[in-house]
Amino acid sequence: MAPLKTSAKLLAVPAACAIIATSAQMAWASNSFMDPQGPIAAIQKTHLLRATVLILLAVIPVLVLVPLIALRYRRRKRGAAAYKPKWDFSARLEFVMWGVPVIIVAILSFYLWKATYRLDPYTAAFGETPALNVQVVGLDWKWLFIYPDLGIASVGELGIPVKQQVAMTLTTDTVMQSFMIPALAGQIYAMPGMTTQLHIVADTPETMQGENTQYNGRGFTKQKFETLAMQPTDFNAWVEAVRANGIPLDAATYETLAMRTDRDEVQTALGTEKMPEKALYFTLEDGDLFHLILHRYHGEQPLPADQQPGTAEFGQEATQ
Repeated sequence: MAPLKTSAKLLAVPAACAIIATSAQMAWASNSFMDPQGPIAAIQKTHLLRATVLILLAVIPVLVLVPLIALRYRRRKRGAAAYKPKWDFSARLEFVMWGVPVIIVAILSFYLWKATYRLDPYTAAFGETPALNVQVVGLDWKWLFIYPDLGIASVGELGIPVKQQVAMTLTTDTVMQSFMIPALAGQIYAMPGMTTQLHIVADTPETMQGENTQYNGRGFTKQKFETLAMQPTDFNAWVEAVRANGIPLDAATYETLAMRTDRDEVQTALGTEKMPEKALYFTLEDGDLFHLILHRYHGEQPLPADQQPGTAEFGQEATQ
């Protein structure tokens, strides 16, 4: 997606501020793929419901027949059930007991293969519009979203346009983490020095919760963010608001951002009055920041502890 023209800034910022103020007051409308806001989560929901129904075809008869058999063949005088001590085999019963589960497993296997192929996180099969590129960096204890084609970045908010593919490339600058926006797509792991990919699409304007599902210390419960799915015009206004109200994401700012701080602590350190209460906005000083983070782990020697975000030693000199 090409960078937006600066001439639209004055008109776009008021509209974007209104969007941001409204979204800040809204509770997260969807935290689960059971309330899907995109085609990927909708397929996941359908697959779960289909699998549940098929499995219940085997489970319900067991739950019903076990108590009935126990009741009918319980020890009692003048029982109505026939006593057959030499009975040990029934071809019809064996066929039902083994045939039904085999059929269920075969059907489940087919749909599982189909869903796995369709939901491959590396595929860009949803939508024909060129994808919006977003680079995601996991930190302690926040997510950094970099928009390399737009020259902006954010923490606490992930803005995306509806009906457009969003191609996400993920890594971390600390321990392994698990990225997930339940209402849009399943979780995917991110690790330092490596990249993974995830494609998402939102159907309608909505505010959704995203999070890290991999426990990583004291700030784990606060490592959440709002995913703001907006109409294209509103998304453009949001981009202009980030540009207008963001601070430069230079080396010093990133060092502060990468320290072991939760969302509230980093908001206190870097937030301004022009930013939302629970989000940070940045303009990119280095357009290749993501690859600088990625490649720091590709050297021949291990990184010293004071150069490794996520360690107690990182950033100590800056705080002294």
